[in-house]
Amino acid sequence: MSTNLLKELLELTDEEKEILKTNKTITKDTYTSQADFIIESEKFLNPDTMIMVRKHTRFIDFPKHKHNYIELNYVFHGSLNQTVGGERLRLKKGELLFLNQYIEHEIEACQEEDIIMNFIIQPRFFEFVFSFLNTENKVSNFLVNSLYNHTQDGHYLYFKIAEVESIQELIHKIINEIMHPTFMSESTIKLYIGLLVVELIKHSDKVEQTKDQSMKHMLVIESLKYIYSNYQKASLYELSEHLNQPHYLVSKMIKLATRHTFKELLQERRLLIAKELLETSSVPISSIVEEIGYDNISYFYRIFKEKYGKTPKKYRESY
Repeated sequence: MSTNLLKELLELTDEEKEILKTNKTITKDTYTSQADFIIESEKFLNPDTMIMVRKHTRFIDFPKHKHNYIELNYVFHGSLNQTVGGERLRLKKGELLFLNQYIEHEIEACQEEDIIMNFIIQPRFFEFVFSFLNTENKVSNFLVNSLYNHTQDGHYLYFKIAEVESIQELIHKIINEIMHPTFMSESTIKLYIGLLVVELIKHSDKVEQTKDQSMKHMLVIESLKYIYSNYQKASLYELSEHLNQPHYLVSKMIKLATRHTFKELLQERRLLIAKELLETSSVPISSIVEEIGYDNISYFYRIFKEKYGKTPKKYRESY
């Protein structure tokens, strides 16, 4: 399968043919509508799609840029030279790089034999994965940080997993689904990406990252995990006991790291759960209010409308 895939991937895309023909530089409009070079997932994904895999465009340098999504760079063949957060990296065949939304990087032009696959993943996809990330390690902490979209810190994880056959086989299956889609490919890819995260967690001893996490950063990550899992009855005082830290210190750390208060983060989590229940179930709104931890339905109606522009009833009707 790998040989056939390589043959397909070595073929020039229309964009690559144009680059070779005109020796042009990168056209920012292809990737972003913003003044800063922040590559937008909207350029590649429709609003209902959470994952896409595309071949990285060869023969051209990509200047410093960020993304508004989580990106994985996988070296299918050849190598990849890039500078990530000021640090120069050379990825070899079979290696993988996780980049969150806030890390800046630039990529040197790939040559004909350098086949790099870019996985474009909306952070909200990891809501699906997070339910079984109940272990403390570099991978789960990285994903929590990216999932909540609050801490604004640039991080990457560099996986030297070329010799791990289970991961290589899984990634090749994903690429094959992309290259030869069937009516079940979208669901299959989501499943494979979830399994990939599990495998990466199992092999987290093979990962390098930007820097050691500070104690304060780890406490913030723990706070986000607590809110994620305990949104129904979460309280700042219970969290402070869990962290064995004074509540005022925990409150200050959360605010400094995320620019939001504990109450605001908790409310955001609750409203997201409510929105999903309105979209996907016929559970009565009064029951949803109770499910997410509120006992005042009028208050819930007010904050929901402030957040989403419609009352819960109107929002459900729109779906």
